[in-house]
Amino acid sequence: MYQIHRPRILRQSSAIRSLVAETILKPSDFILPLFIDEGENVEFEIPSMPGYFRRSIDGTVKEVKELWSMGIKSVLLFVKAPDDLKDNTGKEAWNPDGLMQRSIKAIKDAVAEMIVMTDVALDPYSIYGHDGIVENGEIVNDQTVEALVKMSLSHAKAGADFVAPSDMMDGRIFAIRKALEENNFTKTGIMAYSAKYASCFYGPFRDALDSAPGFGDKKTYQMDYANRIEAVKEALMDEEEGADIVMVKPAMAYLDIIREVKNNVQIPVSAYHVSGEYALIKAGAKMGWINEEKAILESLTSIKRAGADLIATYFAKDAVKLINL
Repeated sequence: MYQIHRPRILRQSSAIRSLVAETILKPSDFILPLFIDEGENVEFEIPSMPGYFRRSIDGTVKEVKELWSMGIKSVLLFVKAPDDLKDNTGKEAWNPDGLMQRSIKAIKDAVAEMIVMTDVALDPYSIYGHDGIVENGEIVNDQTVEALVKMSLSHAKAGADFVAPSDMMDGRIFAIRKALEENNFTKTGIMAYSAKYASCFYGPFRDALDSAPGFGDKKTYQMDYANRIEAVKEALMDEEEGADIVMVKPAMAYLDIIREVKNNVQIPVSAYHVSGEYALIKAGAKMGWINEEKAILESLTSIKRAGADLIATYFAKDAVKLINL
């Protein structure tokens, strides 16, 4: 049979497939989220995220050194604030001697070239578990933005390379950029959670940091998962307001959104492969229903193929090991 085109020629061996592969994962694609707790020699496995831990600063520094040796060049920090430091102002979030600030300094002292990104939102510090200040049952926008600016400046002073506002308050990117400029933090970047959806896939994360909302939900500030055009609008607004990187979160259920955003902005796009997506793969593998290693590589490749330049993922270490096999 005569055929002009035989696409299978380019699939007939692993060498040929790798030669013409359109999407290649590499260690520097990944941002590894780290959960940090007070104390020393603390290592707490998160029940809903098997194989993932919340550690004290000493253990976190050890982990960062290993990550750097593996070629992972960026971490995203989250801290678990003690209950007695939580209130409705979030003031512990900009304490210069707070856990986040001490963690930033310790990591930069240990591995100066590691790119340190920091979560900017009030939920770890809020008695209500919400990302903003609460008044009469409402999460108020402008007062929250003022608090987020203080938080961002404190992270910049501690040595953060990027602040990562995950709160979804209106106008916070411009306010943070303005404050960084006015305080001479002209080298501090902003990775904006631009299209952060009100998703059920965050459950294990809230388990990790004890940050579930105390009332209601987060749908008045996080995005409706039914919406696509709105995500592009949010990303373009954040780019205009001074973001250096925009993010789509979650990732696997929002591959179409990643592509839409990538097609519309002129800055790098990150995607957050969230805790629930991690837990689903872990649970499926535990039951013997899927191959964990193959699922890790396929899911991460799909996220990058969709348009993500950077991927925040709890599988970063596993992925690097698999890539290097």
